[in-house]
Amino acid sequence: MKRTTPAETKLVICVWHPFTYWRPQPVVPETLRRRWPEMRVLHLPNYDHLPQELPDTDIFVGYSLRSQQLKLAKKLKWLHSTAAGVAQLMYPELRDSGIVVTNPSGIFSVPMAEHTMGLLVALARNFPDSVRHQDDSHWGQQDLWDKPQHLTELNGQLLLIVGYGSIGRELARRAHAFDMRVWGVTRSGKGDANYAEKIVPVAQLDEVLPAVDYLVVAAPETQETAQLMGAARIAKMKRGAHLINVGRGSLLDEAALLRALESGALAGAAVDVAGTEPLPPDSPLWKAPNLFITPHTSGVSDRLWIRQADILGQLLERWFDGRELFNQVDFTRGY
Repeated sequence: MKRTTPAETKLVICVWHPFTYWRPQPVVPETLRRRWPEMRVLHLPNYDHLPQELPDTDIFVGYSLRSQQLKLAKKLKWLHSTAAGVAQLMYPELRDSGIVVTNPSGIFSVPMAEHTMGLLVALARNFPDSVRHQDDSHWGQQDLWDKPQHLTELNGQLLLIVGYGSIGRELARRAHAFDMRVWGVTRSGKGDANYAEKIVPVAQLDEVLPAVDYLVVAAPETQETAQLMGAARIAKMKRGAHLINVGRGSLLDEAALLRALESGALAGAAVDVAGTEPLPPDSPLWKAPNLFITPHTSGVSDRLWIRQADILGQLLERWFDGRELFNQVDFTRGY
């Protein structure tokens, strides 16, 4: 595919999301215009005028582009997703179009690792119940200790990270500082073992589950990872273990999680994602015992859009120089 020069390029940025911070901030177009003043950079606040701008767009930056919109984008050569997850782009028309698709993989790793480390500490020290007692002006020292799962420590505990990519590696580095033992799970069983005792292929996940104290799901959303942690796998975890999902809601059987918490099979759990978002007010997860819920904020950081602008700038440098783009989406893998 013939690449354009900056002067020939029209780049359109367009994301609308009910959560305002998922919408691109001004730093992104401002950074691009400053670096390439000859490039036409258009930042649309919503999708109202997108159809009329797509026909001569060369590069599209956004969360999604539906198949009917893609038909209008006659000149489109490259689509850059502002979301690391690209399940919404895995449709045949885009896959067969020859359009290059990239994502910002890596920019969410640090905030998500810090957030997940916070969830691990919160579960071990039962911060959620402490906050509830504070809301009731109650000094709940005895109540916290009398819970079936006493306040405990993370050091020496075995953490299994399912999806040992950039997020998993950053989490492992932090968990290592807490003297936790870390195992990783990848598709192939290969990966960076600097902070992991061992890395196993996903085919061996069932074999290692019974040994785990804390399990973190951080895998991408693909057809293969749907319901990755279902009832059978949750049942293989040892009694008193903890489960944390920061990947996607589709990776976890929420009904099975609820049953495991209600029966006491799991000592606790935390989820930052849900099968339906926002989580409906009548969802039983809100009342699940020993479940800590954060509203998909693990990747949210005040530095996010600075990182987004930086990675997009790096990719554009490569685009205009004729070099290979990094973070290209593999349609066969789904990420």
